[in-house]
Amino acid sequence: MIENLVQLFSNLPKEVAIILISAIPISELRGAIPVGIGIYKFSVTKTLTLAIIGNLSFVIPFLWFLNNLHLHFMKYYYYNKFFTWWFSKVKPRTKNIEKYEYVGLALFVAIPLPVTGAWSGCVASYLLGLDFWKSVVAISIGVLIAAIIVTVITLVTTQTIQLII
Repeated sequence: MIENLVQLFSNLPKEVAIILISAIPISELRGAIPVGIGIYKFSVTKTLTLAIIGNLSFVIPFLWFLNNLHLHFMKYYYYNKFFTWWFSKVKPRTKNIEKYEYVGLALFVAIPLPVTGAWSGCVASYLLGLDFWKSVVAISIGVLIAAIIVTVITLVTTQTIQLII
């Protein structure tokens, strides 16, 4: 999948590609950081900066959309079908968020697993009716923690591969 995203954005400047890869719900910064460090050979600082910017770029607009316009779009079949599916994937994972609220939301976003990134954090915040700005802060903290975790994993993996080769 990452190869497909790299190919899709190959005509763009590499910095823009990292921002876009980190903004896409499927890859987020979990995909952008390995691409920036491993494929584009960017520095860790440059990669982290671009990936965090991309991953946080949609949080406020998407959370606002969910809180203000989402219900108006539920009357459209495909929209309804997609969001019903997505909500069904996120809702079972919100028990700790419900229990620990914003700390739980930050940790939910921080864990680099499928259906736990910033996009799903926005969905979880919406489903649980959490405060908008407190959720933005918690999701941002989670993104920063995820960026550190993914960067460490990427660096260890990259160095291990270099030792083997």
